[in-house]
Amino acid sequence: MGHSYIVYGPLLQGCTTILFEGKPVGTPDAGTFWRVIEEHKVSTLFTAPTALRAIKKQDPGGKHLELYDISSLKTLFLAGERAAPDTIQWAESKLYVPVIDNWWQTETGWPIASNPMEIEKLPVKYGSPCLAMPGYDVQILAEDGTELGPNELGAIWIKLPLPPGCLPTLWKKNERFKESYLSTFPGYYETADAGFIDDDGYISIMSRTDDIINVAGHRLSTGGMEEVLSAHQDVAEPC
Repeated sequence: MGHSYIVYGPLLQGCTTILFEGKPVGTPDAGTFWRVIEEHKVSTLFTAPTALRAIKKQDPGGKHLELYDISSLKTLFLAGERAAPDTIQWAESKLYVPVIDNWWQTETGWPIASNPMEIEKLPVKYGSPCLAMPGYDVQILAEDGTELGPNELGAIWIKLPLPPGCLPTLWKKNERFKESYLSTFPGYYETADAGFIDDDGYISIMSRTDDIINVAGHRLSTGGMEEVLSAHQDVAEPC
């Protein structure tokens, strides 16, 4: 993500970038992010859900937020891993700004699924990074390569061709690129993520494909299990 969100994107837009090096907690407390936002008048925060869960674990009531003026903050973007609904809801209740999840990979270079805030803000569905962005034909396939229906859990694939911005190969490893990403089902890019697409076209990323548990013909998602555990008031983070 660094090359897209730290280098290309900000330079193309003429933005000022603040790169935070450290931990969201323990340097010295759970108010580190809020202090940086106040000091530098940050308008957009981009971080991983893990950072928010760490803050929530140490400061569930958001008391450190009361010590800082974060009125400059307009949007919080989450990526890098699945954002569980309880994490998004906690951030919304404390920050009072839109909390936008998005899903992509280093190989794609930009979001596969997201909420296009500056074009059209779409309704948020907790647990979903929203719709596929233009250029991506996202499909859910079964183990035999057949396309699954709405709300059916399966492997997430992108039908070729990939849109501009995605990697065309690996450095001096053309055959390895084909073998790793394009060989299982010809005509499709393998994301190695699992999830489903609902009736409205919203994509939900539940886990990696190797984290899917098959029990008596039923595909169970570890991400779904974590979601249930996280919703319990006494659970800070399922491990």
